[in-house]
Amino acid sequence: MQVIIADINTQLSIRQRVFLQYFTFVLIDLTVLNLFQEHWDYLSIDSFSISPLAAILIQVMLKLTIYLEYRAADFFKSKSGFVAKLRPLSAWGILFVSKLLILGAINELFGEEVIFGGPYHGVVAFIIVITAMLAAEQLVLKIIRSLA
Repeated sequence: MQVIIADINTQLSIRQRVFLQYFTFVLIDLTVLNLFQEHWDYLSIDSFSISPLAAILIQVMLKLTIYLEYRAADFFKSKSGFVAKLRPLSAWGILFVSKLLILGAINELFGEEVIFGGPYHGVVAFIIVITAMLAAEQLVLKIIRSLA
């Protein structure tokens, strides 16, 4: 037990913090995916061994989406007039289209092993699952920050 406490008390490098953040978020996404798989008819995952791969793919693509959205926001911050007013529309477009791309990547990589069903060929179910993942991640971040 003393070794664990000593390790926690040492200052973590940036790479260690990034790894821990991604590791934690992938585990959160994995948990959310499997809870939906178990309790909701609109998500079907053939085996548990597929779900960590899906969670990693989703996490990586979500982080790329957020990066792209921030880059677009920076572009529009430097503009004025009508172009500056397009910032909310660009953010919405990037966030919405990215969900379709993530769903497409899941379909391409996993095929029939991961199926989102329901209205609009599973798009609604997918957006609900992604929203639950992001909410769970934010909840965990809020708890971590409150413990500081």
